[in-house]
Amino acid sequence: MLAIKRQVLASTSRVLLRTNVLSGLVAGAARAYHNKVYKSSDEAIEGIKTGDTLLIGGFGLCGIPENLLKAIARRKDIQQITAVSNNAGTADYGLGTLLQSRQIKRMISSYVGENKEFSRQYLGGELEVELLPQGTIAERVRSGGAGIPAFYTLTGVGTQVETGGIPIKYSKDGEVVIASTPRETKVFNGRKYLMEEGITGDYALVKAWKGDALGNLVFKYAASNFNAPMATAGKITIAEVEEIVPVGELKPDEIHIPGIHVHRILKGETYEKRIEKLTLRRSAEEENELPESMKQRIHIIKRAAREFKDGMYVNLGIGMPVLASNYIAPEITVHLQSENGILGMGPFPTADKVDADLVNAGKESVTVLPGGTCFSSDVSFGMIRGNRLDMTILGGMQVSSRGDLSNWMVPRKMVKGMGGAMDLVAAPKSRVVVTMTHNAKDGSPKILKENTLPLTGVQCVDRIITDKCVFDVIPNKGLLLRELSYGETVDSIKASTGCDFEVASDIAETF
Repeated sequence: MLAIKRQVLASTSRVLLRTNVLSGLVAGAARAYHNKVYKSSDEAIEGIKTGDTLLIGGFGLCGIPENLLKAIARRKDIQQITAVSNNAGTADYGLGTLLQSRQIKRMISSYVGENKEFSRQYLGGELEVELLPQGTIAERVRSGGAGIPAFYTLTGVGTQVETGGIPIKYSKDGEVVIASTPRETKVFNGRKYLMEEGITGDYALVKAWKGDALGNLVFKYAASNFNAPMATAGKITIAEVEEIVPVGELKPDEIHIPGIHVHRILKGETYEKRIEKLTLRRSAEEENELPESMKQRIHIIKRAAREFKDGMYVNLGIGMPVLASNYIAPEITVHLQSENGILGMGPFPTADKVDADLVNAGKESVTVLPGGTCFSSDVSFGMIRGNRLDMTILGGMQVSSRGDLSNWMVPRKMVKGMGGAMDLVAAPKSRVVVTMTHNAKDGSPKILKENTLPLTGVQCVDRIITDKCVFDVIPNKGLLLRELSYGETVDSIKASTGCDFEVASDIAETF
C-alpha cells in the first residue's frame, strides 16, 4: 500500500513538473524567437552566386517573387543561373528580365508559351532549356523537398520524355547539340512507368500573401501554385510577402508553409502584380462582333460544352478549352479544375471582380464559384495522376487515327512546351476530348494516319471535336464519324481528313 502511495506521489510530481515546463515554454515563445526578417530584397539575396540553381515560384506572372527577381537583375555579377520554374514570365517582366540580361544559362520548365524572348533564345542556341511535363516538375520538386530521391510516373510514357532526344540546346545553325536522355522504366501492374528524380536548389525564391518573423507563410487564391513545393526544396528559402504580421496572428490551421522551410523573409518593396492575360466576360452582343477566327473557336467549344454531365470533375486545357467554362448548361453542376491550383473555377470575371491572384492555366483572369478551393501545383497534379478527374478537354495540333496526340512543339520552328497536357492525358480513367480546327492555316489536315509532330500521349484521345465534325476514337479500330457541323457532309469530311474512318449509322448535323 505504501509503495502505491509513493508511486502516485511520484506521478503527480512529474505531471506538475511537466506542466510548469510547458507553461515556461509557452511564456518563453511569446518573448524570444529567431527573427528571419530581412530589410530589403537586396539584403535577402546575399550569398546567391554564379552557377547556382534557383527554384522560383509563381505561374506566369501570378505569385512571382517580383522584388527578389529585380534584385538579382541588379546583380550583374550573378551569372550562369540554372532556373527551375514552370515558365519564365513575360519578355519584359518576372523571370523574363533575367533572360534579357543573359544571367540564365539553363531553364528547367514546362512551358515557353507566348514569351517570344524565351523562345528566340532557345531556338537560336543562346539558352539551354530542359522541357518537362508540368506535373513532373511539381512532383520532382516536392519529392526533392521531402527527401525522396526518385519516383515513378505514367506521364510521358511513349513520348520523347521516355526515349530521350528532346532538344535542350541548339547550335546557331539549328542543330541539336544537347538532348534529353532516356528515362529508366519499370512495369507495375502491367503498365510501364518512367522514373523521375527529385529536384532541389541552392536557393528557393517564393512569394506569399502574408508571413511572420518565424517564416510561416499564407498564400492567396491561385498564387500558391509552384510557390508551395518550391519553398520546401531550397537549401535556403527566401520568401517575399505583401504583409508581415506579428507572430501568433496567423492561426496554426491556416498556415500553408510552416516556418521550418523558410530561412529568410521580407516585405516586398513594391508590387505591380501584373496580369498576363486580362480576360473579361463577354456579352452575347460582343460575341457577335468577334473576328471569324474567334467565332470559329466558340463554335467548337459550344459543342464541346455538351460533353459536360451533372456532377463531373473536369480539367480545361489552355487556349480554346478554357472558353467552355462560359457555356455550361445552367441546369447542371460541373466542377472545373485548373492545374495551376483551382477546383470550382468559374467563368471570366467582370471588370470589378478581377484579382491578380486568380488566374487559370492559360494565365487568364477567372473567378471561383462558391464552394471552390485553391491549392498548390503538386496537390493539383496529385488529383490528376490519382484519377480524380472524369474528363479533360484540351487543344491539339495533330491527332492520329488511333488517338495519338501532338500539341506542344514543331521542331526548330515553334515550341510551346508540354505544360500539363502530358500529365492530363496519362491519367488512365479520365476521358480525353480534343478540340481543334479541322485543318491548319495552309489547309492541311490535322487528323492523320500517323502523327508527324512529337507526341504528347499515345492512344490517349477518346473524342475529337473540330469546326467540321465529331470523331470518336474506337480502340483497336480507328475513327468513327459521329456528328457533322451544319453545312458539312461525309464527303467534305473525307476531303479534309488525312486518314480513313468509319461513319456512324445515325450520322447527322448537330451543331
